[in-house]
Amino acid sequence: MTLIRVKGFKIFEDRHGKMRCYHRKTGTPIDLLKAPIGSAAFIAECARIAALSSMAETTRPGTLGALIKAYRESAAFQADIKRVTRNGYQRVFDYLKPIEDTPLTRFTSPFIVKLRDKALQKHKRHFANYLKTVLALLFEWGKERGHMKENPAKGIRALRRPKGQSKQNRRWSDAEREAVLAAMPPHMLPAIGLMMFTGLGPQDTLSLPKTAFREGKISTARSKTEHGVIWPVIAPLRSILDKAPAHDAITLCANSKGEPWTGSGFRSSWATLRKRLEEQGKVQPGLTLYGLRHTVAAILREAGIDLRQIADALGQKTEVMAQHYSSEADLTRTMKGVAETLETEVNNRRTASVKPE
Repeated sequence: MTLIRVKGFKIFEDRHGKMRCYHRKTGTPIDLLKAPIGSAAFIAECARIAALSSMAETTRPGTLGALIKAYRESAAFQADIKRVTRNGYQRVFDYLKPIEDTPLTRFTSPFIVKLRDKALQKHKRHFANYLKTVLALLFEWGKERGHMKENPAKGIRALRRPKGQSKQNRRWSDAEREAVLAAMPPHMLPAIGLMMFTGLGPQDTLSLPKTAFREGKISTARSKTEHGVIWPVIAPLRSILDKAPAHDAITLCANSKGEPWTGSGFRSSWATLRKRLEEQGKVQPGLTLYGLRHTVAAILREAGIDLRQIADALGQKTEVMAQHYSSEADLTRTMKGVAETLETEVNNRRTASVKPE
């Protein structure tokens, strides 16, 4: 690949062979899966980020925009937060752009609740809650440095999922997994197979370099947590990878043209296939690619794997998210064994407590 130069941006290949690009001044990254280097989308994204940076220089002191600017330039944002997380924060900052001139003194808990509820109307519940979370982090940083006296977003509750509403990224059933595998075209199978049999998320799967697959194992690190993941390739995945169409892309997965997948490209192809399978009654509504991470976690928990091992399998640093991902596990078989152990232990104790006459 011939590297291009864009003023104010750094473009480089990281140690995993993955191309990266970020704005030097603000540290804002560009998602190269959505905007490949040299594409019109890439040029437009560079222009957008540069324009935001230029406009931020004119923000008035004591306003939301000034606080965001100070936070983005701080070590807390530049060095202490993973790049993928910074990208998520930036989406919130972009959303708040129309009110960046609002004085910090106007931000009260009721005002933030209104912002959250408005975000719910325009977007989804997840983004509305994320907006509240990012503001709480931003204002706490500002409070510690004297930009504001209190953190008005602290203590505001997240919006709860309405009763009866299906869970986001629900677990796939066994029948749904088999139906998708049977209908998937050959060039899409490697990606879906990796998600299905290793629990890697879509972004990590599509950017996985060929070098990550060696000696019968998938060895990589999650982009979000940078936590290492090592997965021995099980038989179903080995079969898929062995039969995959040959290509010259640096990534393990490639599209029908033999080029690395873009996130939008794979999502579009997946949406078309999923819709067709729904119409045929072979899958139920609500299937998401990220739901395969929940599926892997649930299957492992049903098999008796502990939360620490599930966290390692998913590339999580703590067991909290492993518990969340595996929450749909059917623990009937596991609890049967637990009950049998309890029964044996209780009987032994009762026998030991009975004194012979």
